[in-house]
Amino acid sequence: MQIDTKLTEDELIQQIGNNAIREAQRKSLENGIPNVYSKNGVVYYQLPDGTITMQDPFTSGELKERLAMLAG
Repeated sequence: MQIDTKLTEDELIQQIGNNAIREAQRKSLENGIPNVYSKNGVVYYQLPDGTITMQDPFTSGELKERLAMLAG
């Protein structure tokens, strides 16, 4: 990660935050957890294979089982 040292303090904080978010999204996908986005009130899921869908992957299959185990 390279940080531009000519940024204002606000821009630097924004850049650090953006880098952290991208890293967290990458790690989620590597661990089989979809990334969730919202645009204009519509929820989208980015699956680990790169597919974008509006179908909630947490309501069925392996992710539903994993979520239930976490909930206790």
